[in-house]
Amino acid sequence: MNIRIAGGRLTDPTIGLDSMGDIYIKEGVIAAIRAEGFEQGDIPEGDTQQVDVNGALVTPGLIDLHVHFRDPGFCYKEDMTTGCASAAAGGFTTVCMMPNLKPITDTPELVADLAKRAEGIRALPVGSITMGQKGVEITDAAGMKAAGACAISEDGRSVMDAAVMYRAMEAAAKADMPVFDHTEDDSLAGTAAGEAVIAVRDMLFAKETGCRLHLCHISCGLCLDAIRAAKANGLDVTAETGPHYFMFDKSRATHGHFKMNPPLRTREDVQAVIEAIKDGTVDVIATDHAPHSAEEKLCGYDKAMNGIIGLETSFPVSYTALVRGGHISLDKLIRLMSCNGAAILRDDSRGTLKVGAAADVAVFDIDTPYVIDPAAFKSKGRNTPFEGMEVYGRTLLTICGGEIVYRA
Repeated sequence: MNIRIAGGRLTDPTIGLDSMGDIYIKEGVIAAIRAEGFEQGDIPEGDTQQVDVNGALVTPGLIDLHVHFRDPGFCYKEDMTTGCASAAAGGFTTVCMMPNLKPITDTPELVADLAKRAEGIRALPVGSITMGQKGVEITDAAGMKAAGACAISEDGRSVMDAAVMYRAMEAAAKADMPVFDHTEDDSLAGTAAGEAVIAVRDMLFAKETGCRLHLCHISCGLCLDAIRAAKANGLDVTAETGPHYFMFDKSRATHGHFKMNPPLRTREDVQAVIEAIKDGTVDVIATDHAPHSAEEKLCGYDKAMNGIIGLETSFPVSYTALVRGGHISLDKLIRLMSCNGAAILRDDSRGTLKVGAAADVAVFDIDTPYVIDPAAFKSKGRNTPFEGMEVYGRTLLTICGGEIVYRA
């Protein structure tokens, strides 16, 4: 059956669209747009399910390049069913699953097994850079790509042996596969300098190898300055940050729900992250969605495991802080949370509402405030620092591949 999303504020910076109108979906793709001053495609014939959204914001489905679904190996924290449901409830239609599972996603066979288990949304495996994430033997990047991996990453750690990392980046370049890079020098763990040192090293390697380098969860001004300079000198590198890094400084680091890696930084670093979002140094907002059990987080800050959840709070927190806060436009936010992620994945059928694109669509209420309540999450995790925050941008509807996968 066709779907008509009727009466929404259709917003897509990739096609210059921001006006009231309707979207028509047929056989899993965008078939037509009818909006004020904008018309594309042919309205499909046949039975059509009409979904009235009454002026709500309609955007391309969100894309998160950095999530942990904990399945297989740690399903008490999250599993594929709850992870995908959490993503859909946050407006996400594509997510990239990091490899630090049990077993670690380090072979084409494990990638293929994980790739086929997504539910409702597109949950793409990320393969590890080295076997077992031990930093010694590089994995088969080309084989993992053929099996369905969207990138390789040593998420949660850096490959400290420079020669091993260089060879891995050469292999990734040959396979035309991006490296999603955790940047942290083991000898400077938790410091801004440690983040920046590995980022600079790997940007140099990217220039030499031609590897597509994406820098994960950047948190400090020192590292952002280096990325900004590299971009100014023509290096094709991209970077992400998370909502927690533009919302909180280290004064909040007294409770397990505020513990993550990289850690929260100084007030100056928070401002540097906001400025980097504004000037384009940061390309993507990603959640680093990392569920843990209550026992693993509510045991005192020092003993708590690193990581917070974020799929169901990322858009409302980002919209409220950055757009309503006057830092960036709505168009810019949609680029940060959808369009740019699609470009990094080199998927021109997503991150857009253009006719012929995959019918991945999210609908948000940006006019009515609500209070974040972890008890209402689809995720198994409750480890959020945003509990009790009043925000705008509740997800009303998520459609992936033409199928309704979430409806409030």
